[in-house]
Parts: sequence; structure tokens; C-alpha cells
Amino acid sequence: MPEIPRSALTRSVKIAALPAAHAGRAAWGLGKRLGGKPAELVTAELQARTAEQMFSVLGELKGGAMKVGQAMSIFEAAMPEEVAAPYRSALTRLQAAAPPLPASSIHAILTEELGEDWRSRFAEFNDRPAAAASLGQVHKAVWHDGRVVAVKVQYPGADKAFISDLNQMTRMGRLFASWVPGMDIKPLLEELRARAIEELDYLRESRNQRAFAAAYEGDDEIVVPHVLAAAPHVLVSEWIDGRPLSEIIADGTVEERDHAGRLYMRFLLSGPERAGLLHSDPHPGNFRITPDGRFCVLDFGAVAELPEGLPPAMGRLLRIAMAGDADTVAKGLRDEGFILPSVTVDPQQVLNYLDPFVEPARHDAFHFTRAWIRGQFIRLNDVKNPDFTMGLKLNLPPSYALIHRVWLGCIAVLCQLDATVPMRHDLEEWVPSFTQP
Repeated sequence: MPEIPRSALTRSVKIAALPAAHAGRAAWGLGKRLGGKPAELVTAELQARTAEQMFSVLGELKGGAMKVGQAMSIFEAAMPEEVAAPYRSALTRLQAAAPPLPASSIHAILTEELGEDWRSRFAEFNDRPAAAASLGQVHKAVWHDGRVVAVKVQYPGADKAFISDLNQMTRMGRLFASWVPGMDIKPLLEELRARAIEELDYLRESRNQRAFAAAYEGDDEIVVPHVLAAAPHVLVSEWIDGRPLSEIIADGTVEERDHAGRLYMRFLLSGPERAGLLHSDPHPGNFRITPDGRFCVLDFGAVAELPEGLPPAMGRLLRIAMAGDADTVAKGLRDEGFILPSVTVDPQQVLNYLDPFVEPARHDAFHFTRAWIRGQFIRLNDVKNPDFTMGLKLNLPPSYALIHRVWLGCIAVLCQLDATVPMRHDLEEWVPSFTQP
């Protein structure tokens, strides 16, 4: 098994080659069409080849490249079906798997992080990884006291690779947008780059996980594994069996989808109130459903500190938007920094633009579907629609950056799940000022 490319130059060359390969496939497709092959078949084959190579390269590189791929995979549900279909299998694979590091590399990291006697901490250690992600891979082991544990090991050089990849891919944001039509990933890339250092610090992640585990201790529906040991690049926590959320998205029953969607929404909304923290990486690879039906959360690298809970303005403006008071919503957004003083907007267009966030809140229970989110996506990206330019006029204050990412990502994943969720109940319970006049 070859090592993951660690040289910044090597990684940059591989990433930079993606647009050239895309251009080559486009030329190949034109040739096929000129040769008489139906345009629809050529387009489908071209998209399938693009998806396969794009996410194969991102998965091979791991680091920031794979992190971008995982973040993009959340929004698959918003893509038009003819675009989404060839991407879906590659995106799903990327959410949960990547080529593993050899055992010798893992042993070297464990020696450096836990000491020469690291094996004495474990009764058993499985060299074959149980899971792999963007910045590290997980091994199943038995702790010295007999508890089954998950050992997350960060890839060597992940710090430099992560930052280098994100810098490179931010510069290529427009090219990525051409592969996923209508999706502006530049803000996503910039936000990922801004949080890079935090996600690389496993000691910080261990503190986040301990705080969540304490907040949800004894909860009947949500479980967070306890941390047993931590080092800058190694994290040992309880092993909890469960079915990946991605599997439920792929083939879950209606009941399983609704159950997972309800708990997924409940966890993301309740974290700021219960733990003073917002879990900020909502992609399905971070979550499991345990055999007894509880919702298990596995990754705490991306977490925002919200010691006072969610901003009260969030619930207040959502409630006002539900009532259709466009003027008050626009004023509230301006007060919060979403509309800059120098920018003039039509309040009704602002309200129309916010509909993907407001519409689910209008219902006691809302059915999130791919058709619904695609309809919203098409409407907001239609240049003939007067609301099209609104996205260019709105500002995203830094204090809301991760909240926006989580809220948008949560909606996208719920649409992948095709889940019906008791929206009103969860909003009333966990979002401040949602019910107050």
C-alpha cells in the first residue's frame, strides 16, 4: 500500500491536474457527440468519469482535499438528479472510507504519541483500520481493563497537507463550481481553512468530546463515547457499535429514516443549550444508530463554543419570518450584520431568499425530500428570478459562520434521509426566543 503523498508540491500537482483532466474529458465528450453518440449518454458518461476521478484523487490525498470532498458530499441532495446520480456513489464512499496507512506507520505514530510502551495500554490492537477519514484513521482495540475502544490516529504530515490543500483548493473554487453546477463552494473552502488548526488538535477534540459526553450522560436517545486517553495526534475513546447514517440514507426504511432524522436534528439543536457547544461537522460519516436505537456521535474536531447557547436573534427572526413580516426580518438581519449599512435590499426578496430555512419551521412535522431542496436550489440559482441577486447582497457575520454551515448541512442531510421531522417541537425546546413574543 503506497504512502499518502506528503510533499506539498506532489499534492498540489495532483489537485491542479484535476481541471486539466476535466477539460480532457470534455473534449473527449465533444468528440463522441460529433461521432454521433447521443448527447444524453455522453453527458452521463462524462459526469460518471469526472466523479470517479475527482473523488478518487481527493480520497487518496486525504487531508484537506478529502475534507473538501466530504463537505461537498453533504449537498448532493440539492443537485439536479442528472448531475447527482453519477456523483452519489463516489460521494458516499468518500464519507466513510479511504485507503489506509500501513501498520508500520501507525505503530510509529503510537510510539511517538503514547510512548515506547504503548502496547501495554492495550490488551489487543487491530492493525487493520476499522474506518478512515480526512485527517486520520480509526483502529479497533481492547483497552488494558477489557473495554473495547476506538483509537483515532492522525495521518503523519496531516497538518501541513491540510492547510496546503485548502489554500490550493480555495484558489480553485471556481473550477470546483464548474464540476458541481450552481454550487458556490468558495465560502465553504474559506470556512474550512479558517478552522483547520482546531481540527488538527486532538487534545482540543478530546476536551470537546468530554464536554459532550458529560452533557448527554444517561440520555435515553443520544450517546457520546467517553475519552480514555488523548495525545496531540492520538485519541482513544469507547467503542460503540452502530449502523452508519450513510447506510440508512442508502437503504433505510421509512421508520429508520424518520427516527434517525429526528435524533440528528435533536442533537445538533440541543448541543449549544446542553453543552455550550455546537457540533459543526454535520456530514453523515460522523454519526451512527446503535443496535438499541440511540444516536451515536463520533467526531468532535469541528466544534464551535457557544457558552450562552444559540443567539436569541436566531429564534426571534425565524419566528417573525414565519409570520411573513418582511420589514422586521430585514431590520433584524441588518442589526445582526447580515445586511451591511451600505447595502439596499427589498425586504420581501430577503424573506423569499430565506425560505429554505423558514418553510420547515412552519410545520409541526416537515418532510425533507430531495425534490423539495432541489426546487429551492433551482429557484435561488435561476438568473431570471428576481431573488437571484439576494445571495450576493447578504453578508455572513463571523459569529454565525459555523451556525450557518450546520443549519444548511443539517437540512441537506435530512433531505438525503428523506425524513419527516417534528420541527416545531425541537425548535420550541432548543432555539432561544423562538416561542417568545
